[in-house]
Parts: sequence; C-alpha cells; structure tokens
Amino acid sequence: MKKRVLTTALSAAFVLSLTAVNGLTVNAAAEETAETTEEAGGAQEETAEETGGTQEETEKETGNTSEETTDGEASDTITITSLNAGGEEIELEVPYDPQRIAILDMACLDILDSLGVGDRVVGSASTSLEYLQDYVTDEEIINLGTIKEADMEAVMECEPDVIFIGGRLSSVYDDLSEIAPVVYLSTDTETGVVESVRKNASAIASMFGLEEKVEELMAGFDERIGALADFAEGKNAIVGMCTSGSFNVLGEDGRCSIISKEIGFENVGVDADIDTATHGNEASFEFIVEKNPEYIFVMDRDAAIGTEGAQLAQDIMENELVMGTDAYQNGQIVYLEHPAVWYTAEGGVQALDVMLQDLEGALLTE
Repeated sequence: MKKRVLTTALSAAFVLSLTAVNGLTVNAAAEETAETTEEAGGAQEETAEETGGTQEETEKETGNTSEETTDGEASDTITITSLNAGGEEIELEVPYDPQRIAILDMACLDILDSLGVGDRVVGSASTSLEYLQDYVTDEEIINLGTIKEADMEAVMECEPDVIFIGGRLSSVYDDLSEIAPVVYLSTDTETGVVESVRKNASAIASMFGLEEKVEELMAGFDERIGALADFAEGKNAIVGMCTSGSFNVLGEDGRCSIISKEIGFENVGVDADIDTATHGNEASFEFIVEKNPEYIFVMDRDAAIGTEGAQLAQDIMENELVMGTDAYQNGQIVYLEHPAVWYTAEGGVQALDVMLQDLEGALLTE
C-alpha cells in the first residue's frame, strides 16, 4: 500500500515537473515571438518614416503641388496661385491637363498658344490681334463675347473644364465660377511686366505639366530689357495714350509701365502718387510743353479697339504746341506700332516680344 502511494506521488511530481518545464518553454517562445514581432513592426515603421520623408522631400524639391489619391495615383487636379474677384491672390484648385478651355483674356490665350495647347480652346472672346485670329475664325470655337463683356450663355454652352479671365471681367468672377474654375491672372506693376509674364506662364504651364517650357519661351527677354535700359539711362519721357481726341498721361501703375519702370525712362508726366492705371489722366498740350520731355511715347487706344471714325494719334499729337517741344524737334515722339497688343494682350509671351520690338525699332536703330 505504501509502495503504491509512493509511486503515485512520484508520478504526480513528475507530471508537475514536465508541466512546469513545458510552461517555461512555451512562455519563452511566446516572448521571443513577441520580441520578433515588435522588432519587425519597428523596422516597418522606420521604413515607412524613411519612405514618407523621402517622398515629402522629393515633392518639396520639385515644387509639385498636385494632389494624390489614397492609392498613390496622381490626382486629376492641381492647385495654382490665381486671383479672386477682388484681385487678391488665392490658392485655386483646377483640373490637371484640362481638355476644354474657355478664354476671356487675350494674354492668357497668348500664353496657351505659346505653350502649344491652343487646340484645347473650345470658346474664345473676339479679338483683333492678328496672331490670334485662328481662334476667332475657327467655326468649331464658340464666340464668348468680348474681354469686357462675356456671353454667359455661350460660356455655359461650351462646357469648359476651366475659364481664363483678365481684370476687365473681375466683376463677373463669381458668376463664371458657377460654371467652371476661373483662372484670373494679371500683370503686377510692382513685379514688372517681364516677371509677371514669367509667373503667369509658369502657373498656366503647371496645369499641363509643361513647366520646363517656360524658360525656353522667356529666353532673351532680360537681355533685351537690359539693352533698352542702357539706351534709356539718363533720359526722360512722357508716356501717354490718345483716346477720344485727347491725350492721357500714364504712370508706373498700369499700361505701358514697362517703359519707365523696367526700361528706365524717367517719367516726367505724372506724380508717382497719382493713380493712372485704367486710362491715365487727361493732360493739356500746354502741360506737355511745360514738361518738354526728351521723348514722348504714344499708344493709340482708338486704333487698338477699332473705334470707327476716330482721329489718329499722330493727328492729335502733332499740333502747334507739341511741335515746339524737344521731343518733336528731335524726331523722338514714338508711336507704338502695335497698340492693340499693348492695350489688350500685355502679359502674354508673344505680346511681350512685340512690345519690345516696337521699342527696339524706334530706339535702338537711331
């Protein structure tokens, strides 16, 4: 009996010993597995952080502002800097690589044409600019009115992915925005015409993935400005516009500001604090005689917009009073050869080329 009890006790002790050993083994294995899992998870987090950091750094380096979908594919929108109805800069989400474009601004059409995406234009405002006539005469392109008065029904009819406007249509910005995103770009006189063209062309080019083409389009402009600036150094001028039979002086805050602000003629026609941005300030011919500038630059607004029966700028300016000034006596009244470009397309790439040609032809061939 004692022997059986002893045997039973020993058997129980042996079983408990095995259980303890097995338990330790299982716990050790479980801990080892947990450590392995933790190490793998840490490595995965580190890899994710490194990958995410690399991706973020790459985006910063390239300046890519396009968004991505949750599966990592490129989004069909991009964010650009544009203006709102009040002329203030905003970040605007627009379609990437838009296929249907409505144009209500000639400077923007000029840039789109220069970038080689003019075939996306499905509707355009009318224009007298010769180099953009294909967009007016093409029967497949809907006429959208003018750069001052849009035909809203026609804009809706052409079902655009995006609409381009200039300052003349800022008052209907909100209405147009109900049809499609509105890209509103302008020339910033503080920045200057050349830099404004570069900035606006870059914004438009980014919508099509054509950023690298902008510098190619802008090549040579800085050098040409420099050559004209060398000529203008130490010289003064009055810059103005003929309209409705009168002469309005222009300053450095609007049209033709490139002549004084970037090329460097001292503009003696206006006080720097006077606003002249829209159509300038009417000046008497006695005022011109009093200032007696070395040069007078004249843009013919009536010719630019095709005013019927309007008096030519040359007939307005070459009166007895003006003919007594140094500018006239020395043959230095410059009538800008392409007034429609200066008045309706300033801010375009091709327009900038034409504007500089007008000045080079009048000044650098003397």
